[in-house]
Amino acid sequence: MIQFRDFSFRYREGADLVVRDINLTIPDGCFVGITGAAGSGKSTLTYAVNGIIPHCYPGDFYGEVSVEGLDTMEASLTDLSQLVGSVCQDIDSQMVATVVEDELLYGLENFAVPREEIPGRVTEALAAMGIADVRDRTIDSLSGGQKQKVAVASVLALRPRVLVLDEPTAELDPASSVAVFDLLARYAREHGTTVIVVEQKIALLSDYADMLVIVDGGRIRFADAPEAVLAHADTLLALGVNVPRATTLVNALADRGLYDGPAVRTVAGAVAAAKEVLA
Repeated sequence: MIQFRDFSFRYREGADLVVRDINLTIPDGCFVGITGAAGSGKSTLTYAVNGIIPHCYPGDFYGEVSVEGLDTMEASLTDLSQLVGSVCQDIDSQMVATVVEDELLYGLENFAVPREEIPGRVTEALAAMGIADVRDRTIDSLSGGQKQKVAVASVLALRPRVLVLDEPTAELDPASSVAVFDLLARYAREHGTTVIVVEQKIALLSDYADMLVIVDGGRIRFADAPEAVLAHADTLLALGVNVPRATTLVNALADRGLYDGPAVRTVAGAVAAAKEVLA
């Protein structure tokens, strides 16, 4: 679905490359979590996928990024936006309407979705995010979490092949964060959508992602299944990336010679490892 080939980028106003020598393949339908320390280049990678780079943020673009065969440098932003739906970190800046239903209608009408399809798409997207009850509410009356879900629903209504989200749970409490990831994971499974999430909450990413990508200093340090990446917990901590407590516990057991299995990413995995040690 998505291919980075020797991709490097320098913003026009910057002196140094922000990302460099990126080679990464993201399969169709994959749920990808991207994390790293602040300023490591995480968001720049997503901008290269949705076409914000180079169409909105110009600079020196090297290599190639393609989405479903479309070269993001050559394709228009309009063509890319029909493939890739994006939810930015600043939700308020993304809202264009005053009422929830109108927010979803805006994108559908701009992409000339057939009139007869629109009501069904609006209903489906709101239901997918669990917010059918706020359809007629004004956006300024919603909580931060509800706004996040409206922003995602407005993108889902367009039925993109790829969904890119930058810090989608930044304003949410732990329970709401889990709820959003549950909804995203279920939607991805049901529709075969490729999901890319930039997120600092490593435990959430480890629970839901098929692939973890760790970015450090503009380079990819790890890109693999969560268990394989979390096996390098000491290196991750040195890079400023926390690891789930479940991983820390099991790694401590391994360091003491009590456990010799693979790294774990979930509480359930840690419980199973602890039972094995205590058996």
